[in-house]
Amino acid sequence: MTPAQATPTFEMTVDLNVLEHLGINLYSNIAAVLTEAVANAWDADASSVQIRVDPNSEWIEIQDDGIGMSVDDLNGKYLRVGYRRRDEDREHGCKTAKGRPVMGRKGLGKLSLFSIANVIEVQSAKSGQTHGFRMSVPGIHQAVQEKRAYNPEPLASDALTVTQGTRLVLREIKRQRLGKGVAALRKRLARRFSIIGRANGFEIKIDGQPINAADRGDLPKVQFLWTFEGCEPEVNTISHVMERASLPARFEAWDSAWRVSGWLGTARKPKDLDDDEAGNLNGIVVFARGRLFHENVLDRLNDGRLYTKYLTGQIEADFLDADDQPDIATSDRQRVQEDDERYIQLLAFLGSRLNQLEKRWNDWRRKHEVEKAKETSPALAEWLDTLPDGYKKSAETLIAKLSALPVDDEDDRKLMYRHGILAFERMKLRGSTEEFVTSVASADRLLAVLADRDALEASLYRDIVKSRLDAIRDFQTIIDEDAKERVLQKYLFDHLWLLDPAWERTTGSQIMESRLMTEGVLIEDLTEKERLGRVDIAYRTHAGKHVIVELKKVGRKMGLLELVEQGQTYVDKLKKILREQNVATPDIEVVFVLGKTVDEETTNPVRLKASMESIAPGSRIVHYDTLIRGAQEAYSAYIEKSKSLDKLERIVDRI
Repeated sequence: MTPAQATPTFEMTVDLNVLEHLGINLYSNIAAVLTEAVANAWDADASSVQIRVDPNSEWIEIQDDGIGMSVDDLNGKYLRVGYRRRDEDREHGCKTAKGRPVMGRKGLGKLSLFSIANVIEVQSAKSGQTHGFRMSVPGIHQAVQEKRAYNPEPLASDALTVTQGTRLVLREIKRQRLGKGVAALRKRLARRFSIIGRANGFEIKIDGQPINAADRGDLPKVQFLWTFEGCEPEVNTISHVMERASLPARFEAWDSAWRVSGWLGTARKPKDLDDDEAGNLNGIVVFARGRLFHENVLDRLNDGRLYTKYLTGQIEADFLDADDQPDIATSDRQRVQEDDERYIQLLAFLGSRLNQLEKRWNDWRRKHEVEKAKETSPALAEWLDTLPDGYKKSAETLIAKLSALPVDDEDDRKLMYRHGILAFERMKLRGSTEEFVTSVASADRLLAVLADRDALEASLYRDIVKSRLDAIRDFQTIIDEDAKERVLQKYLFDHLWLLDPAWERTTGSQIMESRLMTEGVLIEDLTEKERLGRVDIAYRTHAGKHVIVELKKVGRKMGLLELVEQGQTYVDKLKKILREQNVATPDIEVVFVLGKTVDEETTNPVRLKASMESIAPGSRIVHYDTLIRGAQEAYSAYIEKSKSLDKLERIVDRI
């Protein structure tokens, strides 16, 4: 550049085309649009917002009794796209004159009105003067084509009727975005604000009828309720709740200003959360500063456990929208920027609390569903009374699941009870009741499990019992002869139920590997120490747990440190193999089968337990004689009470 040349001037401009993305095409439903209008009324210190919907869907009117806007306000704030009140309002900033936390932040919400209407009329009164204008989508498009600024059409003075606050009239409504009518709008708008009601000095009316918390439609569906510390719903709203508990409102390590309020609840049946007007209630709504911040954070938790299908809730997390922190809401304010630390912390917090919730939910659900089922069918109560204590919890869980399945015809439900009981008895004999109960997540799944009805005949039960008692006797013989490890290994692998009644050898993908060194999938870079290690039995349960079993000769005395070192080597080896198979965090358990006791079993059981846990959670020691005694006690009863099968058939026939 020569000295004679002037320094160039640069200028960034924003084309009106941006309105297509930030307004006309940003929202897809009326509730989301009206949320922005209501939020503006809150920020204007309105005590009331009146919404009227034309019966013929020709227009929608929103009027508030707030502070209103002058001509300067209309031009400098309302018509200025991107006006950021929290940063630019020197008089009030982040708080209104009434001390309300300001909801608006981006300065884009008013554009959302174009999502459902082609014409928008605005009139506002302030300091005794009323002004107004009309905007239209065609007029904006024309301005875009002509590459000029858009000037809304001033309203005639005789058309200005507002004496306080602001009135918006939406005309030429896009009917496909109106949803399912006023009743649905009431429910959906109620689910977008937590500040509705007299306590907050803010009322929203649709066609003259106030919206209240009951319109949200979720709390009445709740059977079990968890409230965060400090949250206390009105008594009349939760009188139907059968069980209730409290949850901590924050992590101890959080900043003192960070806390969560609100509630979580579960319905009796998933279908109870299907609401044609309010929408799907199976989710957790997140509020910040009293308005919707995230439509359903449950979707982001990636939790596929059964209880989530019954879950609903509303929580408030104001720290997501703190004035001194970056804005993490998306343009449509339905979601958030997911890499923000506040959001990450919220997900971690909810995950932790939901783990607490699930355990309590399982217990409560089993209790109440079983009670209800027993009232319906005394025969069910009779069957449960016949079960040994070790099986009652699993059986009650099964009955609870069957009771809550979405089955309309009660005769069909009774049929499921019958087949469920028979299948449970069969699985009890096979030692796999837990896996069976876990598999019953739907009616379709149950029917698939029970497809082979002939397999439930009593004759098969007797055959299974006989074969198991024979296996116990054979195992006793092997132990008495102090057989070599290889013989014990093969026998136990073929009869895993001897180690744990819930373990079952199956075919196909359920058996991951047996004898890792000889038949397994080993990688090339194992260390010498790892090569020296030898796993006797390794397999995967139906639930995905990887189990390693180490067998010792009956007469061999083992030290605790030796077992720990060996177990840790096995775990490290298996993790390396599983990483090659893209299993990042495997659930591993090590079981040592011994003939002689380890000294710490009698002298220091606390140290023993801690040492086993250091190998992998759930790791333990069992003894051959314990296996024999437990197996005999578990299965001999079936022979001694062979007539119980006939009794079972009589019970089932009465259901």
